[in-house]
Amino acid sequence: MSLAKTILITGCSTGIGYTTALALKNRGHNVIATARKPEDVSRLSNEGFTALQLDLADSSSIQRAVAQAIELTDGKIDALFNNAAFGQPGAVEDLSREVLRYQFETNLFGTHELTNLLIPIMRKQGHGRIIYNSSVLGLVAMSYRGAYNASKFALEGLADTLRLELYGSNIHISLIEPGPILSNFRQNSFALYKQNIDPAHSVHKEKYEAMAARLQKEGAAVAFTLPAEAVAKKVIHALETKQPKIRYYVTFPTYLFAFLKRILPMSWLDALVRKV
Repeated sequence: MSLAKTILITGCSTGIGYTTALALKNRGHNVIATARKPEDVSRLSNEGFTALQLDLADSSSIQRAVAQAIELTDGKIDALFNNAAFGQPGAVEDLSREVLRYQFETNLFGTHELTNLLIPIMRKQGHGRIIYNSSVLGLVAMSYRGAYNASKFALEGLADTLRLELYGSNIHISLIEPGPILSNFRQNSFALYKQNIDPAHSVHKEKYEAMAARLQKEGAAVAFTLPAEAVAKKVIHALETKQPKIRYYVTFPTYLFAFLKRILPMSWLDALVRKV
């Protein structure tokens, strides 16, 4: 393993963020684990993490967390893992402007603001790693996930552009693109579905019934689901290797759809995705 690095991670309350923070901490890295809820920050602190409150939908929270991280590290932050995100389910025509905006506040705008606050630190120290947790849905769109699809497609575009602009700075950009991972993602999405979508007055009512059943299913809802450790392994590589990859695929569906997107006509790919 390479020398210990200081890495700030968003969304560490559960799932991929927590698993990755624990794996990196166990490898000797200095992990700054952040979470949105104060009770999760307290729990992380009790487990021995350097933990900070950070809500990506709140600009003041982002700026406060960065200031605290700079103070804790004497201004040396080697890496950022932009992990925190959520998925708002629903047909595109059932998404209000406010609901779509809130999806982007966390998944894109807050992530962008946090990244831009840390880039000057990395430029000054002459190195850095910025790792984005994207999704297979940043490569291929799927029905009833329009808000999430759009946020991840936008994230991919922003990260790809940033990589081009940071060429020669010794700041490396990596995108991790998981497919189905065991986490609380579906449970959180179901809560947002109930909060923001009105299925009774939607032409998609029957489709929503099947979607709601999938979101409430315990354990793996689809084949090829992997534990969060599969993502943590990719983050470890992106952080520790001398030449990190631009993209890391996780789970068979991501490898498959990335390949099919390159070789199939779009109409064929659409027909395939409609069956998923």
